[in-house]
Amino acid sequence: MVWGLQDMLRTNLGPKGTMEMLSSGAGDSKLTKDGNALLHEMQIQYSTASLIAKVAKAQDDITGDGTTPNVLIIGELLKADLYISKGLHPRIISAGFEAPNQKALQFLEQVEVSREMDRKTLIDVVRISLCTKVHAELTDVLPEAVVDSTLAIRKKDEPTNLFMVEIMEMKHKSETDTSLIRRLVLDHGAWHPGMKNRVENAYILMCNVSLEYEKTEVNSGFFYKNVEEREKLVKAERKFIEDRVKKIVELKKKVCGDSDRGFVVISQKGIDPFFLDAHAKEGIVALHRAKRRNMKRLTLFCFGVALNSFDDLNPDCLGHAGLVYEYTLGEEKFTFIEKCSNPYSVTLLIKGANKHTLTQIKEAIRDSLRAVKNAIDDGCVVTSPGAVEVAMAQALIKHKTSVKGWVQLGIQAFADTLLIIPKVLAQNSGFDLQETLVKIQAEHSESGQLVGVDLNTGELMVAAEEGIWDNYYVKKQLLHSCTVIATNIFLQTRSCGSECPL
Repeated sequence: MVWGLQDMLRTNLGPKGTMEMLSSGAGDSKLTKDGNALLHEMQIQYSTASLIAKVAKAQDDITGDGTTPNVLIIGELLKADLYISKGLHPRIISAGFEAPNQKALQFLEQVEVSREMDRKTLIDVVRISLCTKVHAELTDVLPEAVVDSTLAIRKKDEPTNLFMVEIMEMKHKSETDTSLIRRLVLDHGAWHPGMKNRVENAYILMCNVSLEYEKTEVNSGFFYKNVEEREKLVKAERKFIEDRVKKIVELKKKVCGDSDRGFVVISQKGIDPFFLDAHAKEGIVALHRAKRRNMKRLTLFCFGVALNSFDDLNPDCLGHAGLVYEYTLGEEKFTFIEKCSNPYSVTLLIKGANKHTLTQIKEAIRDSLRAVKNAIDDGCVVTSPGAVEVAMAQALIKHKTSVKGWVQLGIQAFADTLLIIPKVLAQNSGFDLQETLVKIQAEHSESGQLVGVDLNTGELMVAAEEGIWDNYYVKKQLLHSCTVIATNIFLQTRSCGSECPL
C-alpha cells in the first residue's frame, strides 16, 4: 500500500530520524537513512507506490534533496480519499488541490529571504542538508569542505559544474578525517617499478593516444608468405608506436633540457610495457588508463590541453604542476597532483574505516553539493525546520474563508497535508507532535514570525535568527510535483492488477 511506503520513510526524516537496514537475497545489507538510497534499493511491486517512488527519486535527481518529504506529502494528499468514499467526485478533489497549490507557491515567494550567498550562509544551508544524513560529529567537519570546494570551481558568469569536484574514497583512518584538498587525486599510480615516485616542478602531458599494440577497429587481416614478410609487418607496427614515443621523449628533452624539472605523461589509453620501460629510462613518469572523467579535470587543474593526436605536439599543450607524487595505501596506489595556480578542479577526499561509512558519506556529500549550487543559483533561502510549512498552512486556512463551495475541502486537505512535516520532525525527536504543533501555531498567530521547533530541546525558536536555512528550489519543486502526482492518482480509474489505485 501507498501508506506502507510512507510509514517506512517517515521515521527517517530529520536529524533525529532512525536508520533503515536493507538486506538483499545475496546476503548483502545496507544501513542508511537517506530516502533516495532506500528507494533505489527497494523493489516495489505495487504500481501506485512504485509511481510515487519514481517521483521522489526524480525530485532527488533534479534538486538533490526532498525525497522523504515528497513521499510524506503525497501520502497525506492521498488521504483525501476519505471525501471520495463519502461520494465526492475525484475531479472535484483534484481541482480543489490546484487553488491551494498556487496560493502556497505565492506564499513561498513572499517568505523567501533574498540575501548574498556568502560563505557563512552556504555553510548553514549545507549543515541542514547533512544533518539529516550523517551523524552530528560529521556535520561540524563536512560543511566547510563542501562549500569551499564549490566556491573553488565556480567561474564568474558561468554555471557551476559540480563534476569538477572529484569525490575520492580512501579506506583509511576515521570519517572525521574527510577533507577538501586543493589538488587532484588519481586512484592509480605508475605501472613501472623504475619510475620515480615523486617529481617536482613537472610538465604534464595529457593525451588520449594509444601507446600499445592494438587490434584494428575494423574487421581486417594481414597475410604473408614467409617469415621475412611477417617480421617486416611486426617492425612496421612497432615503428608506428615507437615514433609516438620518440615524439614524447624529444618534447621532454626540449622543455626540460638538463634541468631537474619532471615530466609526467597521463594517458587515457594503454601503454605497452616495452614503452613504459623506454619512458622510465628517460626519467618520464607515465600513468595510463586514466578515467575519462579525470581528463577534463586535469585540464582545469593543470591548464594544459588533452591531445587526441601527436601531430600537433608542442610545449604549449603541456600543463604544469608544482608536485606530483605517489601514495601507497595497502595494495592501492594514489597519485596526487598539487601546487597548481588557481585550479578550477578540486578533490574531496573521503576517509573511513569501512565501505559502509564511505558510501554513506559519499551520498551525503553529493546531496550537499547540490544544496550549495541551488542556493547560489536561487540567490535566496527559506527557513527550516517546519516553520514555512506551518505558516503556509495558516495562510491557507485564512484563504479558505474567502472562497466558497467545494474548493474549501481541497484547501483544508492541502493545509492539513503540509503539517505532516513539523509533525514527523517532532515525533522523530521524541516530542508530543500535537502539543508541539499547537505551540508553533499559537506563536505564529501571535507574533507573525516564521517559528520552528528546536529538535534538541523541544522549545520554540525563530529559525532565521538561528541561521537554519533550506533551499527555496527544493520547497518549490516539492509543492509542484506532489500536487501533480496526487491529482493524477485521484483521476486514475483503475490500476493494472488491482481494483483501486490506492
